[in-house]
Amino acid sequence: MIKLGVNVDHIATLRQARRGKFPDPVYGAVLCELAGCDSIVCHLREDRRHIQERDVFLLKDVIKTKLNLEMALSDEIIEIALKAKPHQVTFVPERREELTTEGGLNVKENFKKVSEAVKLFKNHNIAVSLFIDPDFEQIEASKETGTDFIELHTGRYADAEGEEERNKELEKIVKAVEYGISKGLRVNAGHGLDYKNVVPICKIKGIEELNIGYSIIGRAIFVGIYQAVKEMIEIIRKSEKEN
Repeated sequence: MIKLGVNVDHIATLRQARRGKFPDPVYGAVLCELAGCDSIVCHLREDRRHIQERDVFLLKDVIKTKLNLEMALSDEIIEIALKAKPHQVTFVPERREELTTEGGLNVKENFKKVSEAVKLFKNHNIAVSLFIDPDFEQIEASKETGTDFIELHTGRYADAEGEEERNKELEKIVKAVEYGISKGLRVNAGHGLDYKNVVPICKIKGIEELNIGYSIIGRAIFVGIYQAVKEMIEIIRKSEKEN
């Protein structure tokens, strides 16, 4: 069964719009867990545009499932992560100008730095995932770093215009999942997935977990976060059964 990790970043985005205390992403994470999600995801960005250090430490203390901390290869963020001790870290690329993560980490070009970071966290008994594009060379480089997981970037699939382009991007993901597994890697996926485009992704054999945030938080505005998470879980389960 594919697991669901819920990214609570955009609860914090709303809070930071007023620089207040509400809505609290930690409280939101608890409701996500009660609705049945398998992990909580958050991204501590260098510019602190949404998640704050306070959130990371409280999430680690409060949630009952698993905390997956997304982070750049930044010395400052690495130091915070080692203090917080999340269950898992996911290394992602990060640019100050971007609205959201625009693509996968270039492991091949940053191999030495990525490998050192992977080793550091694994030495502290923290699982490591690398957020990469569905590209064979990046998968091979990721394997060589010693990472536990790769998370395939599904953004280009999600943003594809037209059925032909969408199917082309979907096929890249299918082949990347197969190739990653053949290399002995555990494979997750995420970015840009919503209540409709998630269905074909759920039918790919071998994906362990989908990490979804924006669409769930957006849906929660209308139906509440508990119901929004429940609906996504139901879609994932139904899609798996139909496969």
